[in-house]
Formats: sequence, C-alpha cells, structure tokens
Amino acid sequence: MRNVEVVAAVIFALAVLHTFSTKFFEHLANRHPRHAGLFHLLGEVEVVFGFWAAVLVVVVAFFQGPADAIAYAESRQYTEPLFVFVIMVVAASRPVLHAVRGFVASLARRLPVATLVAQVWLCLAVVPLIGSLITEPAAMTLAALMLAPLVFGAPLPERLKYLVLGVLFVNISVGGTLTSFAAPPVLMVAATWGWDSAFMAATFGWKAVIAVVINATLATVLLRPHLRAANVVSEATRQTIPFVVIVVHLAFLAGVVVTAHHPVVFLGLFLLFLGFTQAYAVYQSPLILREALLVAFFLAGLVVLGGMQRWWLQPLVSGLEPTALFFGALALTAITDNAALTYLGSLIEGISDSAKYMLVAGAVAGGGLTVIANAPNPAGVTLLKHGFADESIGAGGLLLGALAPTAVAAALFLLL
Repeated sequence: MRNVEVVAAVIFALAVLHTFSTKFFEHLANRHPRHAGLFHLLGEVEVVFGFWAAVLVVVVAFFQGPADAIAYAESRQYTEPLFVFVIMVVAASRPVLHAVRGFVASLARRLPVATLVAQVWLCLAVVPLIGSLITEPAAMTLAALMLAPLVFGAPLPERLKYLVLGVLFVNISVGGTLTSFAAPPVLMVAATWGWDSAFMAATFGWKAVIAVVINATLATVLLRPHLRAANVVSEATRQTIPFVVIVVHLAFLAGVVVTAHHPVVFLGLFLLFLGFTQAYAVYQSPLILREALLVAFFLAGLVVLGGMQRWWLQPLVSGLEPTALFFGALALTAITDNAALTYLGSLIEGISDSAKYMLVAGAVAGGGLTVIANAPNPAGVTLLKHGFADESIGAGGLLLGALAPTAVAAALFLLL
C-alpha cells in the first residue's frame, strides 16, 4: 500500500508541474502543427488532473489489480464536481446572466464614477460577495462572463489581465466566507466544528468584505485608464426576456444551491432545467455544457488524485502551531485543493479553536494563487482563457497576479 501511496504522490507532483506547463504545450502546438491536436489537449489545464488521475488508476491496477483500482475510483466522493458542472450551466444561462447584468448595471448607474468603471468594480467586489448566497462556483461563473467583454476582451496589457484574474480568484475564495455553505473549504469543516453562518459572518465575513473591497478598488484604479466605453455590453440591444422565464431560471438556480449536497436531487432539477430551456429556446443562448464538463473533469481528477495524499498532508498539517499553520495552509493551498486541506484538518483530534481559525483562514486566503487552489478557479480559467495570449492562462502569470490580493486577504485574516 505504501508503495502505491508514494507513486501516487509522485503522480500528483507531476500533475501540479503539468498545470504550470500548459503555456509550454501551447507553444509546442504552434511550432509543430503536425501534432498540434495532441499538444493542444495537453495544454488544456482542465484536462491535466483528469489525465493524471487516469494514470493513477492504471498504476493502482498494476500494483493491486483492476478490482482494487475500480473500487478506489468508486470510493471517491464526486458530489462537488457534479455540483460545479450543474451550477455553471444554470448560472451561465442567458436569463440568469441577463438578470445579474441588469442588477449590476442598475447599481453602476448610481455610483459616482463612470458606468464602465463601476461595472468592473461591482463584478470584482459585489458578485464575489454574493457568492456567499449562491455559492462560489456560481459567483465565479457570473463574474467571469460579465468581465470577459469588459476587461478580458479588451486590448489591455497582459499583466493587467493577470492582476484582474488574480483579484477575481482571491475575492471569490474569501467572498464566500460570510456563510457556512458557500465556500468549499468552509463546508468541509462547518458541520464537524459546529460553525454556522452567524459564526462565519462574525469571525471571517466582515474581514472578507474589507479584503474584497480593497482588492477590487485597487484593481479598478489600475484598470481605469485602459477601459473604453466601447467595451460596454448594451442591455438595450438584447432581446427582452419575459419576467416569468427569468424567475423560473432563478428558481432552478436556487433549487440547485439548496440541494448542493444531494446529487440525485440537483441532477434531477438539472434535467428539468434542460427541458425548460428547450421549450423556451428563443430566450436562450447556447448552454456552456462543454466548458462545464471540462471543469467537472478537472475537479473529478483532483478528487481521485487527492484521495491518496492524506498520508503526507495530514501529519504536516497536524504538526504545525497556529501561526505556522496559517502560513502552511496558505502555501499548501497553492498545490492542493483548499477544501481537501481543511477536510484533513477536520480529522485532527483535539485541534484548538485558534488552529481551526488559522487553518481555514490560510486556506481561503490562498485560494487564488493557482488554478487548483480553489474549486471555482477552473471555471474562471475556462471562461476567461480566450482573452489571453495563445488562449491559455499561464500558472506563473496567475501566481504573480494573485500575490498582492492574497497578501491583502492574508494580512486582514491574520492581524484583525
């Protein structure tokens, strides 16, 4: 068993390195058109963990037999990948996006700055905070789709795009901490440690609001000279969608959020949702089924690979003092899923209240550093990568873009 676990750790390390190399594979695709299809596939960040998870299953089959490999794969919990798939498709549907765009546009007109600047700020500040109600994956999907034409479709310097991406990822990660059910790393510990939404708002939420506002404001100030009114998506030119259709879509969204822990129920709602979109196709845009499936594939691969990392991660987490645990969680989140990290912490017996806080604070503060740090990040990458060179988001660029907003969030969680 230990041999398999060691090999699994090596495969996990290779998968992490692969996520930092996607730009390299895209360059290879351009230089070697004959094999461009293969290199483009290996350059898709959403494919990385699914690919290496398949390698792990083959390795387990080699060492322990096909039956054990299948049993291991079937023992994993895939509720989160399924939920992210469903919530992405529903949240990105045209009536939901129309409603949220209208809400953001209405608020933007009331702010004492240019409408376009206000819209960008609201997408980076208010929408991530709404994630505490509609869940982080839904907030990521909506924010990314609204920012795509405003920022990522504009001829901005690449470094600014990475900064905005880093701010978005960090703000989504910390913006879901006002409740106990919206952020995956909080959800992993809430029931075990008795953390309800009132506790989250009083302990984490107000600090998260300050961090989100600071990060969004700094990013918008830097973006302001580069924003152009031509990038505004005019709601007046869009076909009017009946109010009843919007309400039904929002009801489906709410139903999926409420039943997030019950895949049989939310998958049933999703099938009804697909039927409704067919019945009223005139008010729909193409659903993002492909993009959502790729994200679900990524997360499912992370679930399979992460299941065999407990043997080295848990002793590392349990052996740290609270302050060291904060920085340890902040760093480990960059190479592991922050929900997996806090779940391992919830298994530690006798962990102190201060250590609990530091673990979760570090995990959510570091949730924007890499594509694998927080479950909604792959959704953001999928929806926004077309605005970058080679239509690929480099892990190094994302890391650099996320450093400053991560430092802001970390300082507030640690010092306040």
